Amino acid sequence: MEDDRQNSTALTYCVTGATGYVGSWLVKSLLRRGHTVHAAVRDPAKSLHLLSTWNGGKRLQLFRASLHDDGSYDEAIKGCDGVFHVAAPMQFDVHESTDAYVHSNIIDPAVQGTLNLLKSCLKSKSVRRVVFTSSISTITAKDSAGNWRDIVDESCRTPIDHVWKAKTSGWVYVLLKLLTEEAAFQFAREKGIDIVSVVTTTVGGPFLTSSVPSSIRVLLSPITGEIEMFRILSAVNSRMGSVGVVHIEDLCNAHIFLMEHAEAEGRYMCCADSCPMSKLIRNLAKNYPQSNIITRLVDQENESVPAEISSKKLRDLGFNYKHLAEDIIRETVTACINFGFLPSLAT
Repeated sequence: MEDDRQNSTALTYCVTGATGYVGSWLVKSLLRRGHTVHAAVRDPAKSLHLLSTWNGGKRLQLFRASLHDDGSYDEAIKGCDGVFHVAAPMQFDVHESTDAYVHSNIIDPAVQGTLNLLKSCLKSKSVRRVVFTSSISTITAKDSAGNWRDIVDESCRTPIDHVWKAKTSGWVYVLLKLLTEEAAFQFAREKGIDIVSVVTTTVGGPFLTSSVPSSIRVLLSPITGEIEMFRILSAVNSRMGSVGVVHIEDLCNAHIFLMEHAEAEGRYMCCADSCPMSKLIRNLAKNYPQSNIITRLVDQENESVPAEISSKKLRDLGFNYKHLAEDIIRETVTACINFGFLPSLAT
């Protein structure tokens, strides 16, 4: 599935959040290219199940690190050529809704954690670039007047004040991504750190984690019936006019491509394909027909796609996607059946 070609210039990279969906696959991708990987995790014991899958041998080292502890990443980043900052709290909503609580208990620690990581990059003297994993949650397809844009790209950021006011499903995660990315770029500009971010759409495909990743649960929510996950998917569709998707392999390839491409700068949308909710649900129905929720949802959806989610900036650098929506959904369903998250299809 992945590119097995050995890189002629083997480098050393640190990956934060290495036990997560994107982080674990990114570690695997880097090792298969012949690089050395410093996998930074909060609890190394919880990553033991990944060791045989990663198969990194002496080129893989595990480091205990936490974003909440200043200097915690110093050893993991020491001697690295680049850092992939994937780690992020996966907190979508909170029961305690006061702004002060969210700021002091969720937002501020997340922002400070990102700054702690960047301080470790400065100390290393070896890190040449940081690639930050952002999210489509930071993007909106509507302009300031509430009208649909024709093209949606990296510049179409969701206004922070609107997130605080609307508090739609997943709003805490939206704030986390918006504010940590903003703080990272500001700190990088001030300190002369080369930083690039990948604005990822909903991720699907196979996974290495010991539980089903949140993005897959969101993507499959029309057939699993997980109400909170479907609310998040609906919020994405409402904000974007469609659901953008990307295969985990393409996403990790994009991270590595942007790390290694000398001309890369700023933010890059990573969207292989997009479709309205009705098309997404029909595609899910095709690959997993055992569901009572699909027909009812399809009938409620409009076919039009008001805006194009554009990866032109990334494609213009020379990046190409291998997987489109139908392929992504098929592999996601298959992976979840094999994992036991979805019951096997009746024969």
